[in-house]
Amino acid sequence: MDKAVRILIVEDDMIIAANISLQLTNLGYAVTGIESRGEEAIIHAELNRPDIILMDVHLKGVLNGIETTKAIQKNADIPVIYLTANSDETTFSKARETHPEAFISKPFNKLDLQRTIALVVERRKGKESGKKEGDGGLRVLADRIFVRHHGQMVKLLLKSILYLEADRNYCNIVTKDGKYLVVSTLKAIENKLIDDQLLRVHRSYMVNLSKVDVVADAHLEIGRKVVPVSKSYKEILLSRLQTI
Repeated sequence: MDKAVRILIVEDDMIIAANISLQLTNLGYAVTGIESRGEEAIIHAELNRPDIILMDVHLKGVLNGIETTKAIQKNADIPVIYLTANSDETTFSKARETHPEAFISKPFNKLDLQRTIALVVERRKGKESGKKEGDGGLRVLADRIFVRHHGQMVKLLLKSILYLEADRNYCNIVTKDGKYLVVSTLKAIENKLIDDQLLRVHRSYMVNLSKVDVVADAHLEIGRKVVPVSKSYKEILLSRLQTI
C-alpha cells in the first residue's frame, strides 16, 4: 500500500484551515500540520518536508504566501497549490513567478479540492517516475553537475558545493546560494563523482575539503554547519586535508 501523501496547510483563517484538514484526512491524505504565518510555515517545511503545500496567498504577518513560497523554494522543491480569494492580475503574476502547480479560488468546495490535489499528485508521480527511469535529475561532468530544479536543469560547479547530505533515496546538494534536492542516493552520486575535493566522511555526508573550517574529534564544520565524521573516514579525511 502506498504511503499517504503528506500535505501542509498554510492558512491564517483557522476555521477554513480546520475544514480543509478534515476534508483532506477524509480523502486519505496525511496533514503534516496547519500554519497561520509564513515564518512558521518555512520552518515546518524544512523540518517535516511535506509532499504538497496548500498556501493561502494572503497571510497575516511579515510574509505573504508568495514570499513564503519563495523562501521555501530556496531549500526544497515542494509543489505548491495557492488558495486565493483575490484573483487580480498583479497578484496572479507575482504568484506565477513561483511556478505553482495550481490555483484554487475561494470559496471552493470539496470536489474542487479533491480534483486539484489528485491532479497534482498524479503529475508529481509522473515526474518522479521519469527521474527514476532516467538520470534521477542529476548529470555529472568533470567539473560540474546539472541538477533538475523547478523544472529546469541548473548548473552547479563542483567547487561551489559545500556538502552533500543523504535523505533516504534523495540527496541534498548544498551550496552557499541554496539547497538542491535530487532523486539519487549519496552512494550513487559518490560513484559518479571524480573530483578529489569531494570526500565521503559519514554514511550521510560528503564534503568539499576546500570548504572545511574546523575538524574536531567526531565532526567537522563548514560555515555554521556541523557535519558528523565517522571513525572509518577520519584517517583518510585528515590525510587528504594535509595535501590541500
